[in-house]
Amino acid sequence: MKKLFTIIAITCSSVLVAQNIYKSSIDSGGTSASNGDIQIVSTIGEVNVQESSAGNIILSEGFVGKAFEVLIDTKIFLQGPFLNPAIPGLMNDNLRSLGYMPTNTPYNDGATVAASVFNTGGTSGSGLAQDDIVDWVWVELRAANDNTDLINEKSALLQRDGDIVALDGISDLVMTAAPTSYYVVVKHRNHLGAMTSASFGLTEASATAVDLKSNGVSTFGSNARVDMGLGNWALWTGDTNSVSQSRFSGASNSVNVIKDFVLSDPANILNLITFGSTGYLNIDVNMDGTGKFSGANNDSNVIKDNVVAHSGNVLNLITYTISETVPTKN
Repeated sequence: MKKLFTIIAITCSSVLVAQNIYKSSIDSGGTSASNGDIQIVSTIGEVNVQESSAGNIILSEGFVGKAFEVLIDTKIFLQGPFLNPAIPGLMNDNLRSLGYMPTNTPYNDGATVAASVFNTGGTSGSGLAQDDIVDWVWVELRAANDNTDLINEKSALLQRDGDIVALDGISDLVMTAAPTSYYVVVKHRNHLGAMTSASFGLTEASATAVDLKSNGVSTFGSNARVDMGLGNWALWTGDTNSVSQSRFSGASNSVNVIKDFVLSDPANILNLITFGSTGYLNIDVNMDGTGKFSGANNDSNVIKDNVVAHSGNVLNLITYTISETVPTKN
């Protein structure tokens, strides 16, 4: 059934009419409500000067303003593509160069990009190697007074030098939020996300730098990032089953996910344990374009090395779990 969508416009004229003001507020958000065939939509940023109601329908009049926006210049490395860099200081971009990068986001906001964004330079083939796109990432802003309160979230793109950019592959990221302070969260589909330990003031006038690949910006929780040496920090890799954990051995471990995927791959006709599955895969924790359980350059050993060397694993247990430190609501 089609819904009747009603838009009420209020204009100014030379005739002045007095009115009583029953209720006043400044709205910072918008919503919609339906009753039968009628849908009422409220807007962001209006000064509400009068309300009328009839049953479950409330109608507000006011002045409409555009949604708040802020700019952010966030940077991060991913451990997987930084393990054996072809160019020192830059992540590898195998997924892009092999043509495995999808133009639609792996996250839940439905973002898409033009295929040309995955050409050399993060534009249309004429940019610098440091601007090549490594993968999609997920960025969140959380309230300064409650780091579990999600204000805005969206898909973004990650360049080889760690810059997180908008969907054109080169611009600063724009978030829909009021100009104020926020905690910043960065997540990746097979790495463990991290959040800043302090809030950052964001504005629309210029992009605020939040450099999570540097130890100069601290993160929430213990060992949220892995030290890659030479002052470079990265998100831990190894979350093959999207549970915000990385585990080499024991119940529900990350490595068995790799093994099960490889053995069930239709291309692995001989059921070889050393087979390499190719494509845009969560089991490919070093992000070289091939997911391998066993054999040369396998992904299982990356997880094992992380677990054994983790500073929180004081007993060097092979069953130790590396957990994401981003807080969640109880």
